[in-house]
Amino acid sequence: MSDLVRHQTDLDQQDLEWLHLLVSDWQLLADLSFADLVLWVPQKAAETAHPDAWPPRTVDGWVCVAQMRPTTGPTAYPDDLVGRIVRTGKRGLIDVAWRERRIVREGDPEWGSGIPVREESIPIIARWGPRSKMLGVIQRSTNLSSARTPSRLELTYLQSASDLAQMISEGRFPVPGAEPNLIRSPRVGDGLLRLDRAGKVTYASPNALSAFRRLGLATDLVGVQLGELTRDLSDTGEPTDESLVTVLSGKAPREVEVEANGSFVQLRIIPLIVSGERIGAIALIRDVTELRWRDRELMTKDATIREIHHRVKNNLQTVAALLRLQSRRMRIPEGRAALDEAVRRVASIAIVHETLSHTPDELIDFDDIADRVIMMSGEIMAMETRVLPRRNGSFGVLPAAIATPIAMVITELLQNALQHGFAEKGGRLEVIARRTEERLAVTVSDDGQGLPADFDPESTDSLGLQIVRTLTEGELGGTLDFAARPGGGTEVTLDIPLVHRPPER
Repeated sequence: MSDLVRHQTDLDQQDLEWLHLLVSDWQLLADLSFADLVLWVPQKAAETAHPDAWPPRTVDGWVCVAQMRPTTGPTAYPDDLVGRIVRTGKRGLIDVAWRERRIVREGDPEWGSGIPVREESIPIIARWGPRSKMLGVIQRSTNLSSARTPSRLELTYLQSASDLAQMISEGRFPVPGAEPNLIRSPRVGDGLLRLDRAGKVTYASPNALSAFRRLGLATDLVGVQLGELTRDLSDTGEPTDESLVTVLSGKAPREVEVEANGSFVQLRIIPLIVSGERIGAIALIRDVTELRWRDRELMTKDATIREIHHRVKNNLQTVAALLRLQSRRMRIPEGRAALDEAVRRVASIAIVHETLSHTPDELIDFDDIADRVIMMSGEIMAMETRVLPRRNGSFGVLPAAIATPIAMVITELLQNALQHGFAEKGGRLEVIARRTEERLAVTVSDDGQGLPADFDPESTDSLGLQIVRTLTEGELGGTLDFAARPGGGTEVTLDIPLVHRPPER
């Protein structure tokens, strides 16, 4: 719609925002009307009139920029009309609505597509304070092929649609700043109440009545003051929002959710203001009890998972402490070194689980983990090598499934570089992260002694490098590359895919 309006019409950005606001909410009008809605705006002309000029400028053609079909009845237009341009005179009711600035319902049903269709035209008025401007016309088309005597529910729908159409033609609907604020606002079919000026219910659809039954209502809804009833049903002894009664009396547009009797109900209030007078309101009702119970179950599961990660972290820290105690009692230097390496490996895994215990999902901001792993390695080895590792680049958010092996790989590579890359002199050691949407490359770069002349990563007997190869190639599905650093030293690059691809057959 934005492209069509910008390229095919003279409407400005403020006009476009009003149309977006209307289109985001006009499913309501389509469902209440049992009719298709087609939005026509004047085609761009060679000369334009002042926005407040009256009568509006002559229109040479119309551009269809949006279309909506009803969910409550058959469509009148199976084909899409968006983007279609018609000349003035081809759709007479639109021309009259634009010229006379009123809703036009005159005319006999049309049979152009083989079915009887009743056409109506609703002018769209945008109102910004004292200023108003006509932006286009809504063509409302009702399929009459299944016409029959309407029920009371259908009559209430049609009357509410007529009031909303009048509000659109007066610039009172949609209401700027009163957009739906729930994840999915109630729809017409979920349940509908019609209120009078005093906020009393004059009609309740069966679905709306059922929703209030679940809240604990034992009587009928008709004749009851909706705001007071809802307040009494949801009274838990806790302080309540004082504006609830006012809003649910139909005096202000708002969406609320109430809980009572173990059930949850969403309500959307739309005041009906016609010819400057508030005549009542419609309330859309949706029973969301099952959704809320599922949300609570998910929250409980998330809390359980986080607690598990927290306990795993505590257990790993206990294991690391026991290994550290055993290392202090070890008299054989090789055994003590092996236990110290085990402590670092366990600690790197514990860091990942500690982070997971604070996140609501299985996604981790890995930069924090990398910094802590780098700091841990630097604190252990800095006194011997006078080298402080640092990070360059960002890992971003990573799934927990690959966070643990990457943390272990970085730990092993840092430990290997600190132990074997530097003799007694200081130096520079970096962990460089480069990420795209599909791949992550991690390079551990040092300016130390470099690789031995006979170094072969395939046949090395180093436990640390064997762990790195196993995790990189087996668990992460990546590649590992050892190379001499320009200017001296070593670069070890880990390249892994971030998008899972099934193995080739």
